Amino acid sequence: MSDKKPLVEMINICKHFAGLQALSNASLELFPGEVLGLLGHNGAGKSTLIKVLAGAHGADSGEIKISGESVEFENPNNARAYGIETIYQELALCGNLNASANLFMGRELTSFGFLRTKAMRVETQQALTKLSIKIKSLDVDVETMSGGQRQAISIGRAVHFDAKILIMDEPTAALGMEETKMVIELIQELKSTGIGIIWISHDIHDVYAFTDRIAIMNGGKNVITCATKDYTQDEIVSMIISGRALPKSQNSEVSEAN
Repeated sequence: MSDKKPLVEMINICKHFAGLQALSNASLELFPGEVLGLLGHNGAGKSTLIKVLAGAHGADSGEIKISGESVEFENPNNARAYGIETIYQELALCGNLNASANLFMGRELTSFGFLRTKAMRVETQQALTKLSIKIKSLDVDVETMSGGQRQAISIGRAVHFDAKILIMDEPTAALGMEETKMVIELIQELKSTGIGIIWISHDIHDVYAFTDRIAIMNGGKNVITCATKDYTQDEIVSMIISGRALPKSQNSEVSEAN
């Protein structure tokens, strides 16, 4: 990744809440066309760090750069203007609305005060087709869809509105094996277009299978950032638990293959 310029640079980010130091000089880099696994126990600082990047929290100190430009976000809309989209585990979808209404939620197309329902339906179909997302009908409520389909609609919404940086917080936690496979295949497709993806997950098997690099946090601080395959799965788990970096594994690929 060193031959590319970072999409995201978070440098020495500090954040505290009522005396609790949630982040202490935490840093993160994300490059175009990579999946970065962000790992750590609950309370490690992962969610706080991505909420700072997404504009949901303001940092007390530190710097954020997007494509080399120093930025400050007062709210999530500021972050979205720079192509940052976040998909949380609790999907921000309205179950009693259809795919089109959910894709354009908060960004509805209007003309003279009226919703352009047909135009939104056409664009929704184009957005889903572009990502090879298949659903039975655009007209059914999303609450009748599978978890994988709902996740896909959230991803489709982000991509349709020109996401360059996609943050995914436990995106497959509530999905079955086949639905997880579908979402991972979709992420691989997005990766090929140059979108940078931050993937937060407790499933070390998924993380190890398709992330390019990992960043481990503990106690609001960085433990290590490295190529995923520099370590075995067991070594990664050990670093998450201990909060201490290990020497680079000499046999990570071999160990996982046997």
